[in-house]
Amino acid sequence: MSSVDAGAEHPTAEHPTADRRATPRRPIDRLADRLRIYRAPTVLGLSCFGVVFLGWLLLIIGPEKGTTGFDAFAYWAVSPWHPYATPLGQVGSFTYTPAVALFFAPAHNLMFGAFYVLWAGFLAANLVWLTRRHAFLWLAFIPVSLELYEANVHLLLATVCVLGFSYPGLWSIGILTKVTPGISLLWFVVRREWRSLAIALGTTAAIVLVSFAIAPGAWFDWVSFLTSSSSTGPVDNASYQWLIPPLVLRLALAAVLIVWGARTDRRWVVPVATVLAMPVLWITSPAVLVAIPRLRQKPSAPASKGTPESANSA
Repeated sequence: MSSVDAGAEHPTAEHPTADRRATPRRPIDRLADRLRIYRAPTVLGLSCFGVVFLGWLLLIIGPEKGTTGFDAFAYWAVSPWHPYATPLGQVGSFTYTPAVALFFAPAHNLMFGAFYVLWAGFLAANLVWLTRRHAFLWLAFIPVSLELYEANVHLLLATVCVLGFSYPGLWSIGILTKVTPGISLLWFVVRREWRSLAIALGTTAAIVLVSFAIAPGAWFDWVSFLTSSSSTGPVDNASYQWLIPPLVLRLALAAVLIVWGARTDRRWVVPVATVLAMPVLWITSPAVLVAIPRLRQKPSAPASKGTPESANSA
């Protein structure tokens, strides 16, 4: 038998992928491969801890303290015409812009429990999309579990940090909610990606104009709310407040990080800068950091027409 015949009879000897192509793998096998990381004792232990901790919050602490969906309740209860009627730091206090209040206005047509399940489920979907098969492992990161329990917007902002490079208009979410994370737009300035910057600012401006046309009074109330409550809030009463640098210093550090990251093409610094730039640095704020692994894996976005690289290639 010739060597050619031998190769024909045994395709896997020369072509190891031949059998795989001939026999598609079952979905259960592909799922087993994805979950293989949980065979490691450390990964399995941390993941079990995260699941148990989140379950403890939802099944024991929540019913006992009545704090399940603490942040989600503010979104559900907000009035689009008078969003800032509840003082800062109290249950139901709403701090985002009137545009976000209008977005959440239909939520009050649902029972709060139903809204919490939908919103927390949406945040969980963001977590799974960002971390893929490592989602259970990330539950061991306390800010992530607490984020799902309180149902804020930090996991959504983590998704914005990833998709905002391809879809700049999404940065309006960070600007219209937390406001100060908008400093991340410095990335486009440093890299001279003027089209992306224009889309981000234009989208934000368009949303503001539409919401102002619907509820102009709410915007004036928002400005008054910011100026009268800039130095108050639940974190001010925390014993560790003295450990947290003031917002001005954190914004400066965030700006330096973004400039450095933009010049060296390190997109993972954006979620770090976003956390630093939070107006109130709370225990759930670091949940934004779940975006880092995804940003380290994704290739750099192509330069826009306004960048030096594109000019040289032309």
